[in-house]
Order: sequence, then C-alpha cells, then structure tokens
Amino acid sequence: MIDQPVLLPPNQPRHFYRGGANIGRFRGSPPPDEYRPEDWVASATSRFGGDAGLTVLPGGRTLRAAIAADPDGWLGPAHVRTWGESPGLLVKLLDTGQRLPVHVHPSRAFARDHLGSVFGKTEAWLVMDVPDGDEGKVHIGFREDVGRDRLREWVRDQDGAAMLAGMNPVTVRPGDAVLVPAGTPHAVGAGVFLIEVQEPTDFSVMLEWAGFSDGADADLRLGWDTVLDCVDGRASSAEDIARLIRRPGEAGETRPGVRRVWAEGADPFFRAELAGDGAELDAAFAVLIVLRGAGELRGAGKAMPLRAGQTAVVPYGAGRATLHGDIDVLRCLPPAP
Repeated sequence: MIDQPVLLPPNQPRHFYRGGANIGRFRGSPPPDEYRPEDWVASATSRFGGDAGLTVLPGGRTLRAAIAADPDGWLGPAHVRTWGESPGLLVKLLDTGQRLPVHVHPSRAFARDHLGSVFGKTEAWLVMDVPDGDEGKVHIGFREDVGRDRLREWVRDQDGAAMLAGMNPVTVRPGDAVLVPAGTPHAVGAGVFLIEVQEPTDFSVMLEWAGFSDGADADLRLGWDTVLDCVDGRASSAEDIARLIRRPGEAGETRPGVRRVWAEGADPFFRAELAGDGAELDAAFAVLIVLRGAGELRGAGKAMPLRAGQTAVVPYGAGRATLHGDIDVLRCLPPAP
C-alpha cells in the first residue's frame, strides 16, 4: 500500500491559448513555450479526446494506473465505494497569457445523459495574481435572460463581443475565491493567475472560438442543438454573483490552523482548505499546493520538507499528518464520500 506523499514536477500539456509564465515563476521551472497555460496537478484526468494531461509519477507510471492498482490505498475504502477509482477532482494552476474565450461546462445530469460520465464540471478559482498586482477581470453568467435563439445566433456568428457585453464583469484580486457552477457561462481576462479546482473531466463547450482555435470539438461532438441545453441562460444578479465569491478574510477557521476556501455550494463537488502551522490533517487523498513559505509535513514517523511553489499528492494510506513551519498550503480534497 502506498503510504507516503509524492512531490510532483510540472505537468503542462500544450494548449490553444497562451500563458504559463506565471506558473514558471511560481514553480521555478520555465515552460518550454508560451502555450503551456495550465499545470494539471496530480491528474488522473486526460484531455477530451486524447491522453494528454495525465500525471506521471516517479518511476514512469501514471497516477491513474497507480490508483487502479491500489484504489483503497490511494483513495480510501469509503471513497472507492462512492466514487470508484476516480479521485473525484482535478486541480490546475492556470495562467492566462490572453483572455480565455467564453465557454461553459456541463452539469452532472447533462454529462450523465449525454457524455457517459457521473461527473460534470463545476469548478472554482483561488486567485493568486492579477495584472500589475492590482486587479483582474473575469466574466460570470449573463446580466439578463438570454434565450436559446439569441445564444445560437451568437455562436453561429462567433460574436464574442456580444457575449461578453451580455455577461457580468467581475473584478478579482489575489486571495479571492470564486465558485463557478456547471452551466454558468464564464471567461477569464488576460494576466490572471489562479488555482482551479474542478470535477475530474475536460468537458468544455466553447461558445466562442474565433481568434482562439479552429473550433474542433467546441460542441463536445454532440451537435449544437443538443449541447446548448447545458447552458444556463438565466440572468444572474449582482447578489447571485456575490454569493459565489469569498474575499480574503471572510472565512474563519474551521479548526486550528485551517480555513475553508470556497462557499459551501462547492462541497458536493470538491473541498479545499487553507492550512498553516500546526494544522492537523486527517487521512485522505489530497492534492497540496504550497502557496507561501517553507515547512514540513509530518506523518507516519517521517517528515517531507515543503516550500513555496511545490505541489504534492497525498494518498489515503499516508494516514494523518501535521503541518509545521511558516507556511501556507492549499489542500484540495474530493467531495466527501
């Protein structure tokens, strides 16, 4: 049984949009080119229609294969009974060298009915940095109801300007935590560096692709008459958007040294906590991103040194552990079984 955490190198598959420089600075390992905007951390999920994105562990085996060989050791028996051999989440570092196109992700119900998956793609962001350290821009949901005919027209004409104009612009700053429910149209502005935690799929409906890509698989190979059913065209008010966002300091400690990150609506899909010195961590499959400082993770009679920019995967079999040092760690967890 696997019983120790594993430090992970960068895992940045080539993508259609530019970015990755901030990931390189954070990780201390520059990307090979400017089209590496995402680092898929501890990923047992592959890109839609391919194999890219899978994490390769020391020794050459993929994390997916390692979990399949010992699911209880990696994920824990209760998790396996509920979610099978999937870790139940995907974690990314994401750095937008250019604005992301307007897109949307399907819900679990849509994914079950049309994509053969128990997981959709609700996601959430923890903002790490923004242009010039000041503020960044994202767009979330429509400002007024958008009917299917108008949406289909925007997609047909590839009218990205109209899509953005119809959405809610939101200012984000470092430390902001944003929940993006499945079905919600969204886009991320250029220069925003964030951690994204999501359900473990690569299902993206690209409402906008002109100027970004050739539009291949923009409709997830389902056809637009079907795939537009996954888009929530209802208006989102300022109050609706505010409920999706937590600003730094708004969440108190859940236990000594630990604070929750996103609004409670994230919990059925994934969990995350900010952990610091003295935090006691239960046995669980977890993905760690060291945000700041240095310290160590102590458990099972051993200590793993940690420093800012590192990422690690912790198997259930590693048991309980504690954090020590002047350190801040984002601990990402699957939904509770």
